[in-house]
Amino acid sequence: MNWITASLNRRFILGTTSGLAISSMVFLLLYIPLYQSELGGERAHTATQVNSLLQASLENAMLKRDLPGLNEMVKKLGEQQGIVSVFITNPAGEIRFTSTPGHFGKQLPNPYTSHALTTHFIKNESGQEILRSINPVHNKTPCTECHGPIDKNPINGILYVDYDAAPLRSKVRNTTLLLMGAGALIVILNLIGGWWFIHTYILRPVNHLTHASEALTRGKLEARVAMAGSDELSRLGNTFNYMAVRLQEKLQELEEQKAFLQALVDAIPDGVRIIDKDFNVLLTNKAHRNQLGAEHETGVGQPCYLATHNTNKPCPPTLITCPVHEVIENKIPIKVLHRHQRTDSDTLDVEIYAAPLTARIKGEEQTLVVESIRDLAKEVKYSHEQKLSELGRLATGVAHEIHNPLASVKLALDATEKAIDSNQDCPASIMNYLKLVDHEIDTCIEITGKLLKLGAPPTKNMELVDINGALEETLSLLRWQAEQNNIEIHERLEPSMLRVLASDSELRMVILNLAQNAFHAMPTGGELVVSSISRRNRIIIEFADTGVGIQATDLPYIFDPFFSRRADNRKGTGLGLSISLAIVEKYGGTISAKSKFSGGSLFSIDLPDARYKLEEQRDEAKDSRD
Repeated sequence: MNWITASLNRRFILGTTSGLAISSMVFLLLYIPLYQSELGGERAHTATQVNSLLQASLENAMLKRDLPGLNEMVKKLGEQQGIVSVFITNPAGEIRFTSTPGHFGKQLPNPYTSHALTTHFIKNESGQEILRSINPVHNKTPCTECHGPIDKNPINGILYVDYDAAPLRSKVRNTTLLLMGAGALIVILNLIGGWWFIHTYILRPVNHLTHASEALTRGKLEARVAMAGSDELSRLGNTFNYMAVRLQEKLQELEEQKAFLQALVDAIPDGVRIIDKDFNVLLTNKAHRNQLGAEHETGVGQPCYLATHNTNKPCPPTLITCPVHEVIENKIPIKVLHRHQRTDSDTLDVEIYAAPLTARIKGEEQTLVVESIRDLAKEVKYSHEQKLSELGRLATGVAHEIHNPLASVKLALDATEKAIDSNQDCPASIMNYLKLVDHEIDTCIEITGKLLKLGAPPTKNMELVDINGALEETLSLLRWQAEQNNIEIHERLEPSMLRVLASDSELRMVILNLAQNAFHAMPTGGELVVSSISRRNRIIIEFADTGVGIQATDLPYIFDPFFSRRADNRKGTGLGLSISLAIVEKYGGTISAKSKFSGGSLFSIDLPDARYKLEEQRDEAKDSRD
């Protein structure tokens, strides 16, 4: 039985017991005067009968002056059942007639002086409780001859009758106990009936309501109560069922709205999280969880600094720009760059745009912080893809605008050459000029082909890329720019075939970025030495320039997105090296940089050799088959 039922039982038992106790007290208070009244009535009735008899006998004996007969009558009366003793005194209290031998002539210590009949309980000389009836014998006209005038002697004598009080008390006690027993039986029957009524019509329905309420509390929204009837508790059960239905509908509606809101936030490509003033995360989206590598952990309820910086206390606002601190303090949006800690111990460079959000939570208006977190690596990827797309469109345009006219010119030249060959009188110099034009047209067509390769979109599957060929063709596109900037390009390529598994267009983009970075480091001219080297199972590509070099304080950050320190004082995007690093790491390689300020720089690309890579793949495939 639950606590509500137990409480009602306790209240019922306590209330019934209290009522029984109060009823008993009231009954006892009523019993005392009833008991006294019963005793008084019994003794008055007995005394009246006996006294009437004695008085008549006494008057008769006195008129006849039969004193011995009167004495005998007193003795006989004293021998009756229930009578202890009978005696008659004169008005002065002296015993003149008695049923008890030895009492004749004794003087009562307190003579009775009243003229009225009275009875009361006393104890006699032996300690026995008796009911004494005192009946004055009044003077009458026939008695005045001996006792004198009535006005002077109104009382001739006093008749005392002592009754045994035990039978009277026993009779009254039995009657009273019978009444009390009947009352107790009635109370017990009422108690049992009341308990059955409360248990059947109150406790049991309340118990059903309690169980259903507890089920609702545990989340069982389908919980209902079945209570037949039309009384108050039945109506309460129907109201409870209606409330449960409405609650289930509202909770379902809230869950749908919550799911819609979460789906809406998850659809945002950038990471999103909402933080309160105590740095607790209230909401995150799927993109943010993917950024941290915690797809199956929402991070809700955790401090923001623990989730993204792996610290146990907020970041010091004097050392790092904390978006939460700044937005809560100033109530204005802010944009910062941070480095977040992933769950796999890797780091992630992000751009955070934080803005204030005013919301009412638990009846209190609070300022929350909404963070939009953009992965800079994705930003680099988007910029790289955009650059490749633009370059591809440019190359395609150049190919169509230049390649097609050159092809037409070449066809015309071929026809002219054949016509001249058929004419023996044509000077040899004209033939030489025509061959020179044909060679230059071939060169232009070859250049457009290189542009097409550079701007081609990256393939989904890796391909064998000739490193030396990619270097030669990409650097050939920069010859004119190098000459304009007084820069000499020297190629020191290993004679053997060097190939890697990658995307040809993306590797050409890396070569282009590193070469142009070297150009930017030599604003007044210099030398760029590009080398290809085979070392064991790796292929090394080096770009060594004689430029201004990189300061030691900047060297750790040159591959960070949007970091730009160009020697020609022009503002760069800061994405070239980031894009190059992302491409090289994509194909299992690394990029390193060495530099001496004012002494030039050396950038090295380390990629796996395709020969060993293919052998490893064949061995792995063989092992999987075995």
